[in-house]
Order: sequence, then C-alpha cells, then structure tokens
Amino acid sequence: MPLFITSLNSGSNGNCYYIGNEQEAILVDAGISCRETEKRMKRLGLCMSKVKAIFISHEHSDHIRGLSVLSTKYQLPVYITPQTLHYGRLDLQQNLVMPFMADQPVQIGTLTVTAFPKFHDAADPHSFVVTCHDTKVGIFTDIGTPCDNLINHFSDCHAAFLEANYDDEMLDNGYYPYHLKRRIRSDKGHLSNAQALNLFTAYKPAHMSHLLLAHLSKNNNCPNLVSDLFTTHAAGTEVIVASRYAETPVYTIAGSAIIPKVVPPKVDRKKVARGKANIGIQQEIIW
Repeated sequence: MPLFITSLNSGSNGNCYYIGNEQEAILVDAGISCRETEKRMKRLGLCMSKVKAIFISHEHSDHIRGLSVLSTKYQLPVYITPQTLHYGRLDLQQNLVMPFMADQPVQIGTLTVTAFPKFHDAADPHSFVVTCHDTKVGIFTDIGTPCDNLINHFSDCHAAFLEANYDDEMLDNGYYPYHLKRRIRSDKGHLSNAQALNLFTAYKPAHMSHLLLAHLSKNNNCPNLVSDLFTTHAAGTEVIVASRYAETPVYTIAGSAIIPKVVPPKVDRKKVARGKANIGIQQEIIW
C-alpha cells in the first residue's frame, strides 16, 4: 500500500509534515497555524478528516506553534513525551495527550509510527519512521549529528525528509554571532549540507524514490545550491527542497517487499557525522 507525503512547511518559521494512505494519515509536528495547515491541505486535495493523530518531535516553537488549536478543533490525539509536554508548556486537552516511548511502535490504523531519540538541544527529542505494510518513510530533521539509529533507519527508507540546514561557507561568512554559529554546528544543533549529503550518498538504499530536503536555514543556505548538490548524486532518487513558505506537492511512495536491502559501503561513521567521509565526492564541493 503506498504512502502519500508532503511538507506543509519546513524551516525555523514552522514545520509540519503529512504522511498517510487512502484511509488515514498523521502529522509530524504542528509548527504552523491551524488555519494555514487547513489552507495548505485543501490546496493539495488532502482531507483533515483523514488525519488521526499528531506526533511531536520536540518542544521548540517552530514545531508546536499551531498544535493546541489544531488538536482541540479536530480532537486529534497528540503523541508526545512527558518531558516535551512539560517544557513546551502546551495547553492540551488531557484526554488527547498520548505519551510515546522510543522504539515502541504506535499503531494508527494501518500506519505504524516508531520513534527513536536524536541529538538536538531539546528536552527529549525524537525522530520518526512511518511504515505501512512494505513502505517506509522517515522524518529526520533537527539533528546535530547522525547517530547509528538514524543511519540504520535511513538506509531502510523508501522516502525521507532529511535536514540540510546550513552551508558551511555561508554560516562562516554570515552575520550570526559566534555562540549561535557554534550552537548550530554542535552535536545538538543542525545537520549541514555536507553532513546530510554524506549520509545520503553513503547510506541511501537503492529503493529510495524520494528525498525531501528539509529545515533549510533562511540566512545560511540556498535552495538552488542544495538542490544542485544533491541532484548531482541522486542516482535515481527524486530530490525535492521543502519550502519555508509553501507546501510541496503530494508524492506517492510505494515500497516493495521483493526489493533487497543494499548493503551500504563501509564508511567511517564518525566522519559521516562531521560531513567529511570519503565517498568519492570532491571535497571542495561539500566542505
């Protein structure tokens, strides 16, 4: 059974991702207003009545800004960890709060949602993988460094939302103060273009049909630069840059149980985390 995915918005001004099938869907994060979520879904021909739950990755405002209104209006359960709920200071109906735990699958109709911890400067941050039968989609943003869990899940996905937050040179030459640049680059900050590209090239499975590059910095990145960089190494995967201003089209993701998992090349995972793995890419392109 295929999955239908779109980024309703992606960036520091708000994040919201839709993953569903013909019967039901979920949202990962609700960082744009309820009204804007409704408008964008309507333009895409998506129905709010199919959305059965919202999963929250962490408590930063660009991931929860529209959550309370959206959840209350549509009586949507919110899957959220106790720490994220506490530090997000959210006004949610108690009966709609559903705690989740890492590596314990949550069943939403025919969708299986599994969370795993990630490195980010939040109380209890998680990434998610959504599975429907033989189709698997990952939502991997707001990550300081690729951990083994991320690498393992990424190498299994038929599609993924993957953070490519900043270009190293643009960040170096930009106006951000030193402490903020250091935070962005830290192991609890964000993935650079180089880190994301190394992860993509080293661990992309042969069956990955779509990659949506997400959470681009407004000031330290360029959509055209990122698109050109990843498309050069796409090897059959369609690369889409998710906008911070509008929704993407809806993409159909269809898995196949008969496609073998390709064993990725041996790569130093520490170098992947730093964006410096030797994967046959000219260094001047990615560093």
